[in-house]
Amino acid sequence: MRVCVGTIVHHPEDARITHRQIRALLDAGHEVTFVAPFTHCNVTPQQEVRAIDVPRAVGLHRARALRAARSALRRGAKDADLLLVHDIELLLALPHKRPPTVWDIHEDTAGALEAKAYLPEGLRGVLPPLIRAMEGRAERRLHLILAEESYRDRFEGDHPVVPNHTYVPRTPPPPPGDNRIVYVGHISEARGAVEMVRLARRLKPYGIRLDLIGPADADVRPLLRDAQREGLLDWFGYVPNRHALRMAEGALAGLSLLHDVPNYRESTPTKVIEYMARGIPVVTTPLNRAASLVGRVGCGTVVPFGEVDDVVEAAAQAVLRLRQDHERRAAMGSRGYTEALNHFDWPAQAAEFVGLLERWAEAPARVAAVRAGRAVAV
Repeated sequence: MRVCVGTIVHHPEDARITHRQIRALLDAGHEVTFVAPFTHCNVTPQQEVRAIDVPRAVGLHRARALRAARSALRRGAKDADLLLVHDIELLLALPHKRPPTVWDIHEDTAGALEAKAYLPEGLRGVLPPLIRAMEGRAERRLHLILAEESYRDRFEGDHPVVPNHTYVPRTPPPPPGDNRIVYVGHISEARGAVEMVRLARRLKPYGIRLDLIGPADADVRPLLRDAQREGLLDWFGYVPNRHALRMAEGALAGLSLLHDVPNYRESTPTKVIEYMARGIPVVTTPLNRAASLVGRVGCGTVVPFGEVDDVVEAAAQAVLRLRQDHERRAAMGSRGYTEALNHFDWPAQAAEFVGLLERWAEAPARVAAVRAGRAVAV
C-alpha cells in the first residue's frame, strides 16, 4: 500500500504522526510519502519516506502554506492508495482527484481557539460555527480517525479512535531522582508556562531544577529565556519525542499544569502517559481524564486549578513531599510504568491502525459515516 501523509501545522517529528503512525506503516512494509514543513523546522526527512517539503502554517499566516499544500498533496496523492491528512486546514487543499482520504483529528479545533492568543477577538465568534461546518462536511466525504473518545460527541457517525499511546520501554526505567522536575511537550500559557517558571523559582532554594523540553509559543519565549538566564531552568527547545522521553527519565516529577480550557477538558494529556511510561511521578491539574487516571493508578498528585500562585504552591508542596519520601516516589513511578506497559503501549495499537487504513484503501473514495451502533474496531 502507498500512503501519502500530510501536515502543514504539525512538526515533521510529531510523535503521533511520525513516530507512531508512519513508523507503523513502514514497519508493515508500506510505502509512505510525507508532505510536511521540513525546512521550516530544520528537519532532515527519514530516508525511508519520500519527502515533499512545504511551508509551515503559523498563526494568521497560512495562505502561502495552503497554496503550496494544494500542489504538494496533488503530487503526493497521484499514485497513492490512501491519503491521510492531519490538519483541518488541509481540508481546504485536498486534490479533486484523490484516493480514499482519511482525516486524523488530533484536537477539538473549535475548543482550542481559546488558547490561541494570536487570534483577533472578532474571529473567536466567527470561527467555531465555520469549523463545525467543515467537520460535518468532512464526515460526509472522508474517513475520520479520532484521537480521543470524547471527540465522538462532535459527529453523527461512530468513528474509530486511535488513541495517543506511547512506546513503553521493555526494561523498567531508572527510579525517580531527587533534584530535577521535567515538562515534555509544547509550551504555552494555557499549558502552564507561567506556573512552571514560578514553580522553578519556588523550588530553586531546595536545589531542584526544572527541565523544559519542547518548543514554545512566541508570547512565552521571552519569559523562558529570562528564566534560563536567571538559572531557574533549562529550556532545551524542540527535541524529537523518543530522545525527549529518554532525557526525562530519572526526574523527581513530570509536570502537566494545563489550564481548564475546552480543548483539554475531556482529553488525557499524552504527556501524563509518557511520564508514566518512563517511571516518573506525575503532578497534574485536575483535568477529568488525567486526574482520574493518576488517582486510580496512584502514580502522582493532582493539584487544583486556581490563581497562578495557588497552583504553584500546591505543585511545590507536591514536589517537596515526593523529594522527602524516596519509597513513595519510587512506588508511584513503578505503578505508573506498569499501568502504561499493560494499557498504553503503542505497538499494541499499531497493527490495528495499519489494518484500518488497509481496509479503507480498498474502499470507494467517498464514504458515508458509520452510523451509531456500527463501530469500526480499532
